[in-house]
Amino acid sequence: MESKTGLDLLREPFSEAQISKLPKGTKAQNQCQASEKINCTVCGGWHHPNVIHLDYVGHAALTDRLLDADPLWTWEPFAVSEEGLPAFDKSGGLWIRLTVCGHTRLGYGHAASSEYKDIGSREKEVIGDALRNAAMRFGAALDLWHKGKLHIDDHEDEDTKKDKNPPEKTTTPPPVQKEDIPDFMSTAQGRIIDGLLKTLEVPEEALNMWLVSVKKPDLTKMSFEEAKTMIEKWNEFSSKVKVFWMNNKNKGE
Repeated sequence: MESKTGLDLLREPFSEAQISKLPKGTKAQNQCQASEKINCTVCGGWHHPNVIHLDYVGHAALTDRLLDADPLWTWEPFAVSEEGLPAFDKSGGLWIRLTVCGHTRLGYGHAASSEYKDIGSREKEVIGDALRNAAMRFGAALDLWHKGKLHIDDHEDEDTKKDKNPPEKTTTPPPVQKEDIPDFMSTAQGRIIDGLLKTLEVPEEALNMWLVSVKKPDLTKMSFEEAKTMIEKWNEFSSKVKVFWMNNKNKGE
């Protein structure tokens, strides 16, 4: 059988050796006294004995898979600070673009802060979380993100195929319809655009005025596909929006 490459390889399941265990406790369990914690034999961590463990693919295993799929894969932050560093949002999260085999997907990462973490370790966790989130959009470890069964087995049990009392008449199932694309910008897209505007330090009014000036629909009339294109190409025209807003603001003064 021919081995899969490129984006097809990202959809391949990870082996048991590549899957790690992430302890997930309740708020009370996470805030328990040190005397209640144990050295866990499942994940090797130090936590409450009754926490559950979730399967996940770590940064190293994911990086290895990305390199196998595309040695030239890359990621970049959605926005940068005045110092030229990745711009984290107000909650400490990070939006990124992950590019594999010439295709780009968005991803978001976040990690809780803790007084026990080394300096910079939380930021590295955020980047790793964002990469996993973006890679999931390509299908990487998708089965681990899903709580149920993604695909029903093609081969059913022979006993279930036997119909002891077949109906006299059969009905034709309705044709499968493709998932409809929303007519208008989604709530998630609106939140992304709102975050980008805050990073750019301009109000929503500025973007709407600029869109009208270049004969494009404003945010109240923007379609799902138009919003998607704007988010993906934000860096190409964000500076134009800010200059446009500053010029109009100066005229008003």
